[in-house]
Amino acid sequence: MSWITKNSASATVDRSQGPFLTQQMRQHLSQHIVPRYERKMGALLPTLHEVQHTYGWIPPAAMMEVAEFLEIKPADVIDTASFYEEYWLKRKGKHLVSVCRSIACEFCGQPAITQAVKDALGIDVGETTADNEFTLIELECLGSCGTAPAILIDETLHENVKPEQIASLLEAAKKHAHH
Repeated sequence: MSWITKNSASATVDRSQGPFLTQQMRQHLSQHIVPRYERKMGALLPTLHEVQHTYGWIPPAAMMEVAEFLEIKPADVIDTASFYEEYWLKRKGKHLVSVCRSIACEFCGQPAITQAVKDALGIDVGETTADNEFTLIELECLGSCGTAPAILIDETLHENVKPEQIASLLEAAKKHAHH
């Protein structure tokens, strides 16, 4: 087995865009979030959520700003953000299509649902369409086992989904503004 190396020792972060932590965000975090924790490190998760909520993802330059703001190591921010699946470290589309892949959904036809989404959008799981309209992911469980298969498009749950419904569901999502 060969090791895949990455150039982390001399890697640089593009800081030409930003600042991502605006003065208003810094003020909100300083007044309402950081004081809740004994150490500034404790405020890392909610600070990352704040950045993601604002921008839809967590740009590398924003992670550097978070490290400076909380007076912690950039490596701690990057390690934390990359550990939790809920944080997006690359841009995602305007609409997030989440196909449930739990055993109930899989048994009730999830592979055909995932394939129908892939075919309709021309992308694979984990990818975003070229027009940045849709990102496709799979989730472990949406909690709708009794109405499997289920998918979540943005914040709308669709149950008992059939592959032939996918195109119209995606079209409806595209018409509905999100963010």
